[in-house]
Amino acid sequence: MDSWFLDSEYPNTPFEKAKYHIYPFGYEKSVSYGKGTSLGPSAIITASNQLEKLTTDFKEPGLKRIHTAKPIDFSYSEKEQLIFAKGAKAIKESWKNNSFPLVLGGEHSITNSAIEAIVDYYGSNEVGILQFDAHMDLRESYLGSKYSHASVMHRAVEKGISLYQVGVRSYSYEELDVRAKYNVEFIDAHQIYKGNLEKFSLPSSFPKKVFISFDVDAFDGSVMAATGTPEPGGLSWWDAITLLEVLTKDKEVVGADIVEFAPIKDFHFYDYTVAKLAYHIMSLL
Repeated sequence: MDSWFLDSEYPNTPFEKAKYHIYPFGYEKSVSYGKGTSLGPSAIITASNQLEKLTTDFKEPGLKRIHTAKPIDFSYSEKEQLIFAKGAKAIKESWKNNSFPLVLGGEHSITNSAIEAIVDYYGSNEVGILQFDAHMDLRESYLGSKYSHASVMHRAVEKGISLYQVGVRSYSYEELDVRAKYNVEFIDAHQIYKGNLEKFSLPSSFPKKVFISFDVDAFDGSVMAATGTPEPGGLSWWDAITLLEVLTKDKEVVGADIVEFAPIKDFHFYDYTVAKLAYHIMSLL
């Protein structure tokens, strides 16, 4: 491998000895507006080499050792179920190793891998998904595909996985109905700007174990323009960091994915921002 996550500071630790497993997964099929998420993982990994060892709260996740795996191969099939099953297998292998899988997308449909892994390994009641996103992604299907990026969280809730959404600011009647049907909890973007972030918390009924799915369009465009479906009125950097910390307090974060990053050539700020987000999520362990 030519490059790995934070290779400027740490070796690429063997799989069995690493607490963190980075999985590049540049799958891009159902994007419906701007394209380029297939280039996201490599840009994030390259930018990570400019990070310092310490996060903003002076933690050093790299001390627990990081393994960057080879990119998940999706060239062998056109069938989404087979592709996402391969991603699920990788995530489950990390859990069997008592490690933390961090999947770098790619479009949001790759979270289908995490959904399958959660159900197979833990059971649908044991892990909740904490979703940062401008969109609900709760459509039954979109543009003819039930595995679309716009349907991925419908696949989660219909399997009985608890869902908590942060930063949503784009709505459809269909998705609002699904939210109500499956009792999806949320803090929408307009609520965040009206309140004290420290007061928010996950419901007491939410599972102890949490998987974070962070769509970078949760950020406001002033922070993150490098995404295919931007929405105005999103999160600032500190909104996101504060809410990640507050909402996972007293929870066990078992894994994460970061999706919908579409790098813009020569705008390194965006690549670096997502790399720093990834390292901060690792610090939540």
